Amino acid sequence: MAGAQNAPSNANAAAAPKAAPPAHAASKTAKPAAKPAKTESVASDKPDKPEGMTHDQADAILNELRAIHQLLVAQGFTRAAAPAPAPANTAPPNMVGPAPPGEKVQMKMDSGWHWMGRDDAPVTIVEFTDYQCPFCRKYHTETFAQLKKNYIDTGKVRFASRDLPLEFHANAQRAAEAAWCAGEQNKYWEMRDIMINSSDLSPDAIVRYAQTNALDIPRFKACADAEKYKAEIKKDIADAGTAGISATPSFVIGKTTKDAMDGDRVVGAVPASVFESEIQKFITAK
Repeated sequence: MAGAQNAPSNANAAAAPKAAPPAHAASKTAKPAAKPAKTESVASDKPDKPEGMTHDQADAILNELRAIHQLLVAQGFTRAAAPAPAPANTAPPNMVGPAPPGEKVQMKMDSGWHWMGRDDAPVTIVEFTDYQCPFCRKYHTETFAQLKKNYIDTGKVRFASRDLPLEFHANAQRAAEAAWCAGEQNKYWEMRDIMINSSDLSPDAIVRYAQTNALDIPRFKACADAEKYKAEIKKDIADAGTAGISATPSFVIGKTTKDAMDGDRVVGAVPASVFESEIQKFITAK
């Protein structure tokens, strides 16, 4: 299953309350209900989870859809207006699902981003992430470790992490700022790893993660409380918009250059095979 979390927009808002299930299940008919057991059982009010998804992941996705719905209701949108039909081969508005890879995008490079891997690696991957997005967590737990081992650590890929905190995630902005503040103490990637794998991003929890990473806590708190890196995160958000990116996780993959990159936009927690195909394409490109 692949997925991405989209930020609601006015144009697409009317469709959000009827958001589709994850892409893994969107193109399939619903499974027939299992035959009841002979013994008496208590009925559940939760829908069957898609095959291959844990109950925790299913609950996280349902919570995301409820959060989108609540935000749209608060903004005055209702179900009255019917959405326009989606073009063929594209996801409906606010659908929790991936976009097809291969859409071209240009992006300027910046040495001030958080980089991992060799500067002279032939391929660059730039990720836009939201620490509170369950699909970012899915990508990180199921795919990132494999990409790091096979491509980043072997010198084939350099990887940059950028921020796209979505407005309906109350703790995403603070988590992004916390990662930057940890970076002042050379613990950006360690803090990123622990936060993106956690379902608790409350202020107290973030401080605990900083303690786990042996950070200077007074210095870390002062940085976070001052919102010291708010401008850098706003720049990431603006660059994502310029690249046509509004969902997390999203990636730009292309051949490594010094100042800019012509690459492919990939949206969603797509399988490792999609990344491998894109990487090989740019490794062999002349």
